[in-house]
Amino acid sequence: MKALSALGKSGAGTAALLYITLFVAYVSIERSAWSVSAFSDLVNNAAPLAIAAAGGTLIVLLRGFDLSVAGVISLVNVILATHPLEDASGGLASLAIALAVGAGVGLLNGLLVAYGGFQAIAITLASMIMTGGLALVILDAPGGSVAEWLSDTLTDTVAGVPISGLVLLAVVGLWAIVRKTDFGVSLYAVGQDEHAAALSGIAVKRTRCLAFVCAGGLYGLSGYMLSAQTATGNPTAGNSLLLLTFAAIALGGTSFRGGKGGLTGSIIAAASLMLLQKLLFSVGVQSFYIGLLQGVVMILAVSLMNAGEWFGVRRA
Repeated sequence: MKALSALGKSGAGTAALLYITLFVAYVSIERSAWSVSAFSDLVNNAAPLAIAAAGGTLIVLLRGFDLSVAGVISLVNVILATHPLEDASGGLASLAIALAVGAGVGLLNGLLVAYGGFQAIAITLASMIMTGGLALVILDAPGGSVAEWLSDTLTDTVAGVPISGLVLLAVVGLWAIVRKTDFGVSLYAVGQDEHAAALSGIAVKRTRCLAFVCAGGLYGLSGYMLSAQTATGNPTAGNSLLLLTFAAIALGGTSFRGGKGGLTGSIIAAASLMLLQKLLFSVGVQSFYIGLLQGVVMILAVSLMNAGEWFGVRRA
C-alpha cells in the first residue's frame, strides 16, 4: 500500500516505471535495442514530443489548455526548412529564430488570455489555426531541406550520450531551478486557487502571461528538434503531436484541475508513449491500433495514480 501511495503522489515515478517496463519488453523482442545507436534513436524520437509536453504542462498547471503547440511546431519547421543556415553559427541563429517564434506566439496568447480575459482554449485554437495557415503559406507541401549541420549534429552523440538527451536534461535541470523561484511557486499557487493566490499578493495575470511565453518557447524548441529529426519541412508537422502532447501531460501526473504535477513527469511520459509505439511496431501491431492501445495504457497509468492518491488519503 505504501508503494502504491508513493506512486500516486509521483507522476514522474509512475511514468518512469512504465518506461522501464516497456523498455524491458522492447529489449526482449529487439536485441539490438541495447546498442548505443538504438538507444540514441529512442531518445531522438522522443525529444520533440517530450519538449512539447513540457511546454504544455506549464499551462495545464494553471488549469488551462494551449492548442497552439501544433501550429508553432509546424511554423518553426517550415521556416527552418525553407531558410537553412549552415555551420554552428547558423545552428544558433536557427535556435534563436525557433525560440523567438514560439515565445512570440506565446506572448500573444498570454496577453489575450491573462490581460484580455479571453478563454485560453479559444485563443490558442485561433493561434493554432493562424500559425498553421502561415506555415502553409511559407511551404504549401512537404519539401525544403533543413541545414545539414543541424540535422547531423542534433541527432549525433557525445561520449555515447545523444545530444537530444542532453537537451532534455537541460530542460529538466532548468525546470528544477525555475520551480524554486517566485514564478515557479506562483504557478502552483495560481493553479490551485487563483483567488487565494491574488489575495496573497501573487501577480496572477503576470504569472499566466509568462507561463504562455515560456510554453511557446518550449514549443519552438520542440519544432527545432523535430526539424533536425526529419531534415525536411512539412506544414502539418506539428499536428500529429497535438493529442500526444496532452496524453503525455496526463500520463506524467499533471492534474488538469491545476496546481499539481510537473515537467519531468510529462517528459518521461512522452518518452514512454514513443517507446510504446516502437514496441507495438516491433510485434507487428497495425498502425491504426496503436492510438487505441496508447489510450488504454494512459487510462491504466492514470488509474494507478488515482488509486495511489486514494490509498494515501485513506491512510491519512
